[in-house]
Amino acid sequence: MTRPIGIFGIGLIGNAIAIRLISNGYQVSGCDPDPARGAALEQMGGKACDAQSIWETGCVFSCVFDTDQLESLIVDAPAITATLISVSTCDPDRMAGLGQMAAAKGITLIEAPISGTSRSLAAGDVLLMVAGDRDVAHDLAPVFQALSRAHIHVGDHGNGNRAKLAINLVLGLNRAALAEGMVFAETLGIAPDDFLNLAKASAAYSSVMDGKGTLMATRDFTAQGRIVQSHKDFELIADKAAQANQGLPFTQTYLNMMRDALDHGEGDLDNSAVLLPIARAKPD
Repeated sequence: MTRPIGIFGIGLIGNAIAIRLISNGYQVSGCDPDPARGAALEQMGGKACDAQSIWETGCVFSCVFDTDQLESLIVDAPAITATLISVSTCDPDRMAGLGQMAAAKGITLIEAPISGTSRSLAAGDVLLMVAGDRDVAHDLAPVFQALSRAHIHVGDHGNGNRAKLAINLVLGLNRAALAEGMVFAETLGIAPDDFLNLAKASAAYSSVMDGKGTLMATRDFTAQGRIVQSHKDFELIADKAAQANQGLPFTQTYLNMMRDALDHGEGDLDNSAVLLPIARAKPD
């Protein structure tokens, strides 16, 4: 019998984790303020539970939105022997302190932010950037293997999210480059589907075209990773760069597009909807 696992937050990422773990024989419980998400989990073979029951599984995933919510989760946790695996993109400079806060309650905090969309996570095609206690992380290897194509231990608390932020910067700019190229091609009379096929066969190819290209071409922005999350991550990227006195001009341009999307009520669309503020842009 595989170990029981609890999940706090069963939105896009938490649901995808549940899919992977249930399909690999794990007993999965979830806690979410939205009853519909709990009902969906039970339809998959999991169990909707209260917070205490989640902690009692001993192996807990945090799929909350940001660092503040992770801190609240730890503050509200009981004194219990458990491992808490945070897969969210969080402020790397706060992770060591959160690890100490968790340890005071008997909880071992492990970072494992995900590189990949919720859809790729559900398929097991993601990278986990693991940080924290190496021995505990080693013991979690079967769980990480059930979720991902690879998991790499990157050192102490904070390093997982430092790596994640840098990778998210590259991914976000790749999405924006594809979106701007598609908008430009369409203004020249090239159909989006035709341009996407040409781009995939060209020297400009990137895997972003496989994951996001069709969404852009069809303007079907059903969320795999939301604009509001991308905005949160890029605000954090910009803040960390500013603290290091490093300018990131492309990051600022991307942030402006995210802010435009939020101003137009597009925060819950997929992050490929970066195409929309680009399409609205006018020459200076």
